[in-house]
Parts: sequence; structure tokens; C-alpha cells
Amino acid sequence: MQGKIIVVTGALGALGKVVADIAQSRGARIAGIDHAPSQMSATTERIEIGGVDLSDAAQAKTAVDAAAKHFGGLDALVNIAGGFAFETVGDGDIKTWHRMHALNVLTALNASHAALPHLATSKAGRIVNIGAMGALQAGSGMGPYAASKAGVHRLTEALANEWKGKVTVNAVLPSIIDTKTNRADMPKADFAKWVTPQELAEVILFLVSDAASGVTGALIPVSGRV
Repeated sequence: MQGKIIVVTGALGALGKVVADIAQSRGARIAGIDHAPSQMSATTERIEIGGVDLSDAAQAKTAVDAAAKHFGGLDALVNIAGGFAFETVGDGDIKTWHRMHALNVLTALNASHAALPHLATSKAGRIVNIGAMGALQAGSGMGPYAASKAGVHRLTEALANEWKGKVTVNAVLPSIIDTKTNRADMPKADFAKWVTPQELAEVILFLVSDAASGVTGALIPVSGRV
């Protein structure tokens, strides 16, 4: 990670903060982009760009370009920004499908589109997206979320082929992530079987690393301790 310039979207969330903190502790320079307001002042090692709606292409470009300008380039983009909804098709609202598409597909698409010109000039350009194991086979109530994450999977594969030899593009597919929100929503679940943000971060950062130069177009399930 030493010296790598990494943009992390959703950087103020449970997973995003862990990824950013671990990467920085290993010598990376971090640009965190989030819809929430920034919580820190810019330094030579880390900046936070808050108040960004990544589902808007213009806002995504402005934020990514600002990160590249601050550090003098980009080496990797980790697309963590997203959202979740549990809603059946019959009883749900069509607006939920639009919201999941915006939060999960458009955020990754817009950030990637903005970052690719910068990543292509890096010696080791990387994009890592967050898909979902639940998008491999959708259960009841998972339709809107699973459909949007399946879109992320196909985006990953398309970009990997389009930019092969220039930028690697992969996705990790977590099961349930062990966060405070998920514990509150599913209090009777066996938390020990969930994947922790730290475990997921290690897989993400491997895909960012030089050691993963030969990996592109991969959809990697990360299920935790089953």
C-alpha cells in the first residue's frame, strides 16, 4: 500500500472507514468521498470530500477530480457507497427499485467513469466494487437490492474487459457484514457467522495491491466463518 493513492467512496460508513483506516496505516494516501459531511481537515495523507451525491455524474466527476488534483493522481478506486432495502415485489414500491439502482449501480458507474482517465495513467490502476452474494440468487424481499447488485457484477465484468491491460476491475461479494446496523436489524442472528469489515477490507486491499496484478473481472464471494 505504501504510496498508493486510493479513493474510497462511502468512506464514512462502517466498511468504508475500516478500509480507509487500514490502507492509510499501511502507507496509502486516502481520498474519502461520502454523501455525509466531511469530518476532518485535509492533510497530505488523507482528505474527505463530503456532501457528494455520487448518483449524479457531475458531482462524482468533481469529487474524483478534486481527489486526483490534491494528490497528483490516482492509483485505485474502491466503490463502497451504496444502500440496502428489503421489500417484496408484490407489496413494495417501484420507487425502491429506482433508489437501489441509483445507490448501488449509478454510484459505482459514475465514480468509475470519473476515475478511469486518472487510473489509466497509473502503473497499477485498480477498481474494486462491492457486489453481494445475495445477488447470485435472490430470495423473497431481496428483489430491488439483488437486481441492483447484479448490475454491479455486470458493470465489473464489462469494465474489466474494456480496460484489460490498463486497469484491473474486480468485485467482492460479501454475505452479511457484521455491523452495528445489521446486528440491530437481525438481533437473533448468529453474528459469529458474518463477515467482519476487517476481513472484507483485507480482500479489498489485496485486490488493490501489486500482488493482484493478474486478477481482473473476478467476482469474489466473502462469506465469513460458516
